[in-house]
Amino acid sequence: MSPPDFFLFPKIKNTLKGHRFQDSETIKQNSTQQLQAIAKSEFQKCFEDWKHRWSKCVTANGAYFEGD
Repeated sequence: MSPPDFFLFPKIKNTLKGHRFQDSETIKQNSTQQLQAIAKSEFQKCFEDWKHRWSKCVTANGAYFEGD
């Protein structure tokens, strides 16, 4: 199972896409700024969804399944 913070990468990538940065420090600053712009409720939903997924996995005894 992927960690719950995996949803962050597309959000950061999409907002920074197409920009050129002078150095790694500028990249860090812009990435941090984008992370802080994500609402707390989005993080909470991410973790709730993750808990739901691992609960399904435990119920299925680790067997593969698709969908809800």
